[in-house]
Amino acid sequence: MTPGLSNLARKLAAIGATVLLGGLLTAALVRMSPGFDSDERLLDTRLARDSQAAARAEHAANSNIVRFYAHHLAGMLHGDLGESPSLRRPIAELITQRLPVTAELMAFGIVGGWLSALSLALAAVAFRRGIAARTASIFSTFLLCLPPAALAVLIFTWGGPVRIIVALVLFPRLFDYCRNLLEDAYARPHILMARAKGLAPARIFFRHVLPTAAPQFLALAGVSVSMAFGACIPVETLCDLPGIGQLAWQAAIARDLPVLVSLTMMITIVTLLCNSASDQAAV
Repeated sequence: MTPGLSNLARKLAAIGATVLLGGLLTAALVRMSPGFDSDERLLDTRLARDSQAAARAEHAANSNIVRFYAHHLAGMLHGDLGESPSLRRPIAELITQRLPVTAELMAFGIVGGWLSALSLALAAVAFRRGIAARTASIFSTFLLCLPPAALAVLIFTWGGPVRIIVALVLFPRLFDYCRNLLEDAYARPHILMARAKGLAPARIFFRHVLPTAAPQFLALAGVSVSMAFGACIPVETLCDLPGIGQLAWQAAIARDLPVLVSLTMMITIVTLLCNSASDQAAV
């Protein structure tokens, strides 16, 4: 086996082990959470005895974590993610219907957050002691102090565009890092020489600055995917958007073990693949 294939196999094995461990830990945490064995259906006096017995049997089947996890993995290998006990619908159908909403929200948030952070970071570096730099720093600090849930409530209450919330959440987390990278890049001797020779700012940025800072930018791009999804959970929940984040919140409230395990494994795979791709591109 060539070194490249051997390295790829090790990375895939590490991703697989992390996904399996993440799913098992999620199942264990949900199982040990207070109130897992409670079921609101059993409080309904109108519920038939057969339905009560089915609800108790359902909880008993999920009480053994190892047995539940092995059965769930076996179903996933055959393309069956199971059924949501709280929503009474196939999990694969729920994810398929809700994924486009979250994908659109994340795409708009990542693109908007990066464009705003990079453009204002360039302005802050170009005019270090000017109004632009101070205004960008104040705006970034203000947004960093606001929790994503509070930002979602404010924009939703004021009737603003909901799709910009994720971009506003990502902006302060990207701005400071981008500004530091650009300041370090512009301080390099060869870039100082290019500026002294009078090269156009756009040419200096695209020909010298961007290649210098590209590895760090790519690494941050992989992390921003997981940050964007984390911001989608309160945004979708508070703004009533039927996406994956809202599904994760509903499953957590209902202690829906199959849905939470499936979503955890899916999110772990996407996050690890994005990070691995960014690391590979940065090499």
